[in-house]
Amino acid sequence: MLRALRNSWRLFRVALRFARHDALFPLETLGIAPALVAWARLFRSRRDSRRPGERLAAALQGMGPSFIKLGQALSTRSDLLSESVATDLAKLQDHLPAFSGAEARRIVESELGQPVDALFSSFEDVPVAAASIAQVHFAVTTDGRDVAVKVLRPGIEKAFARDLDLFYWMAELVERTQPRFRRLKPIESVGAFADVVRVEMDLRMEAAAAEELGENFRDDPTYRAPTIDWDRTAQRVLTLERVEGIPIGDRAAIVAAGHDADAVMKKCAEAFFYQVFRDGFFHADMHGGNAFVDKEGRIVPVDFGIMGRIDEDTRGYLAELLVAFLRRDYRTVAEVQFRAGYVPSDQSLEMFAQACRSIGEPIFGKPSHDISIARLLAQLLRVTEQFEMAVQPQLLLLQKTMLMAEGMGTRLNPSVNIWELARPLIEEWMRTHFGPRATLGRAVEDLAQGLRRLPRLIDSLHVVAEHERQVAERAEPPPSPTVSRSWRIGFAEIIAVLALIAAVAAWWR
Repeated sequence: MLRALRNSWRLFRVALRFARHDALFPLETLGIAPALVAWARLFRSRRDSRRPGERLAAALQGMGPSFIKLGQALSTRSDLLSESVATDLAKLQDHLPAFSGAEARRIVESELGQPVDALFSSFEDVPVAAASIAQVHFAVTTDGRDVAVKVLRPGIEKAFARDLDLFYWMAELVERTQPRFRRLKPIESVGAFADVVRVEMDLRMEAAAAEELGENFRDDPTYRAPTIDWDRTAQRVLTLERVEGIPIGDRAAIVAAGHDADAVMKKCAEAFFYQVFRDGFFHADMHGGNAFVDKEGRIVPVDFGIMGRIDEDTRGYLAELLVAFLRRDYRTVAEVQFRAGYVPSDQSLEMFAQACRSIGEPIFGKPSHDISIARLLAQLLRVTEQFEMAVQPQLLLLQKTMLMAEGMGTRLNPSVNIWELARPLIEEWMRTHFGPRATLGRAVEDLAQGLRRLPRLIDSLHVVAEHERQVAERAEPPPSPTVSRSWRIGFAEIIAVLALIAAVAAWWR
């Protein structure tokens, strides 16, 4: 009860803030606490001529770090908000006033257990960047290396914990009172958002992500990650190599420095492909200021707080979906969705293929440089309600990243489509991972796993048989369905493994 009262009061304050910007429509659409929203509506500003998304972004910008992050997450939810609102939220700036250099020094000393002067020969009190969760200071280590020191905001963990409790409470209200929104998985979506934020607030996790990304590209001459100074890194402090280069969003400076903008764009497309499809681990905050072109022409990303992971099955689904859309093969697009289980099996494949065509043709009928795969995926989410599709929260972060990649590509060369650059790599990856040889390889691996499980299955059968014998000796009632089912399952698995061994042996001969 106390939680409900506390969050009701906080929700009313949120509604008042939205009302002052004439941005109550998200709460109205979701049907959250209609009585509170009705009261807040009395204070609504009616003279704001900005677009709805601009008004909502302005409201969120003034509500603190967690609401800024929430707005950025909502920028991927064109299924929940309109596409124009989602586009405006994507422009939400993650900037807040800086906290003092003295406070930053105090946090560094507390976390690292040494005076700042013992760690750095110089430490700039004025930060070079201040965002919602942390700010960055330039420094020079005592052994002469130029570094960037990221420091968490004071009290940020408590602030996020309080706001996340409100977001969970609101999601619970939606799932309980609005059945039509349950397919959007509001609680699971808030959970995914919370997971991202928790990682961002442990800078050791960010350091580990940067190092893992760097290892994945260790032998790549076109892409690298900055090195981590682990001796000067802790939960609330991250020290890494200072990156010298040109922001990747500054085409004029890139060209002026003698780099080929098209070559830079190709490197970006290839790096994105390798991260998503080869590694299943990608930088999920790739806006124009979060990557640089160094003097050798390599792409160097920074800010590793938001990273995404995709399992191999989902990678296969995405590759098939993307290639089918690029080929305008809408039946295959539909079949991929059904096979992945994203569309219920009782829906019409033909009708869904027709819906996919209605999405794809307006987009692919344009010149190649105007084709937006991120917009296409956003439109695909818009038909989820008609076909009772459940939203896949693990894909939302990828969609946001694809949107950023497209924007970065447009700035580098508006006449080239970044996905066409990546298409040959995707098709080759599909042949390698889903061709006949790869399929046979997976079958052999499944066989090997079955053989490894065989001794345990036999042991299980001995246990079940002994149980059956004891029951028979006591003349008790027949064993429970669960025990019988266990016997049947174990026996069937053994038969299946033996049959597979025989089939592979025959094929091998």
